[in-house]
Amino acid sequence: MKANIDYGMRKEKDFLGEELLPEDALYGIHAHRAKQNFTNNSVFSEEWYKAVGQVKQACYQTAISFAKAAQGKFPEKTLPAGCENIQTLEFLVEAASEIAEGKYYEHFVVPGIQGGAGTAINMNINEIITNVCLKKMGHKPGEYSVVDPFVHANIFQSTNDVIPTALKVAMMKELNILEAAINELRSAFEKLESNHRDTLRIGYTQMQEAVPSSFGLLFSAWSDAFSRDWWRVSKCFERIKVTNLGGGATGTGMAIPRYYIMEVTNRLRELTGLPVTRSENHTDTTQNMDVFVEVHAILKAHAVNLEKVASDLRLLGSDIMGHHDLTLPKKQTGSSIMPGKVNPVINEFVIGCAHKVYANDMLISNLSGQGTLELNAYLPVIGHALLESLHLLISADESMLKHLITGIKIESHTAYEKLLRSPSITTALLPLVGYEMASDIARLMKNEHLNIREANEKLGMLEREKLNKVLLPENLLKLGYSLNDM
Repeated sequence: MKANIDYGMRKEKDFLGEELLPEDALYGIHAHRAKQNFTNNSVFSEEWYKAVGQVKQACYQTAISFAKAAQGKFPEKTLPAGCENIQTLEFLVEAASEIAEGKYYEHFVVPGIQGGAGTAINMNINEIITNVCLKKMGHKPGEYSVVDPFVHANIFQSTNDVIPTALKVAMMKELNILEAAINELRSAFEKLESNHRDTLRIGYTQMQEAVPSSFGLLFSAWSDAFSRDWWRVSKCFERIKVTNLGGGATGTGMAIPRYYIMEVTNRLRELTGLPVTRSENHTDTTQNMDVFVEVHAILKAHAVNLEKVASDLRLLGSDIMGHHDLTLPKKQTGSSIMPGKVNPVINEFVIGCAHKVYANDMLISNLSGQGTLELNAYLPVIGHALLESLHLLISADESMLKHLITGIKIESHTAYEKLLRSPSITTALLPLVGYEMASDIARLMKNEHLNIREANEKLGMLEREKLNKVLLPENLLKLGYSLNDM
């Protein structure tokens, strides 16, 4: 007869019933239920996980300060639940600091896509902190009569203030990385602009040859676009620095010491070195997600610029353009069947990242509008998408810089010869010969495959010396013309 024994398991219970968990698991019944309920394999952000650890650390340190102040002023009074043992709080600080370093991440079992407004995130980490604390105190995981995930690990906290605050902390850290990545990319284009300021090329409108231009002007346009992105991303910190930490479930601070509400954000700022500030209206900061919509719109704008540049470079480096005056670096074999084929894989990667950001933007906008009264239940999905977009953009910037921009080659002679044979160059003659005569030269160039000098010799419209002066880079590229040029 089989004995009714489960080796290596422990039993935990909540008001829904009982569940068996691995004996050495640092997560508990609440995370276990969430894992069963949300059956997807989306990975919760490690940066967000670490940020929750830092927020919890600030919460426990502030609780310790409050407990010490309360004990000093009212030694005979009973402290609020969770505050009665300062040593336990100190163990909680230690456990939370380890979470902030990324330890025990393998015990975080809740997926990134989930329901419940983040309660599963908060409770999974509360359980890890509690069980780490228990082990440090010489107890086994699950002995919650000593340290409890609600009473101690969640002291003076709510999911609804801790988890969004941690999301903002995680975002700020990623925004710092993104800001630096954009600046490096901008700087690379600025160098290309300087190196090719007078390298002439054909300018295109609607994918047709249009007017004389230069690679310097092309690179300058891209550099300026990324400069705007750099500036806009730097402003994101102003939008997300305001937190509702201390506001509790709906921002009213109910059942939370006023001392804690006023101090906890200051402690978090000291811990992180980030410009987090306490909200003047915790109720607003708890229920409204518009700041995330605004910040992600800025991320989307950067994605748009990345796509534009990657698409332009892919076109300029394509075989459709004929003999290349711009060549992309060859990064990997392009076909399993076509020998010698090399594809613009970096450009395609960047464009793919941009479109995932666009999709996330729609999701964030739609779910931010789904907030109901005092809370938005979709914060976990919003945060998951925000951090994913940040990761994608950082990766796209770094890949574009390292594997695309630094390997671009410009064939200045080829580009100049193509320009001289393009009817588009006759636009430069308009102030001297007018539209009709310039059109005659353009028609002759096209019909007889002549360059502009050869066509002019046949038609005799301009003196050779005058034409050569017009065709100098400094004259083709200057802004407009003066009366002296006529």
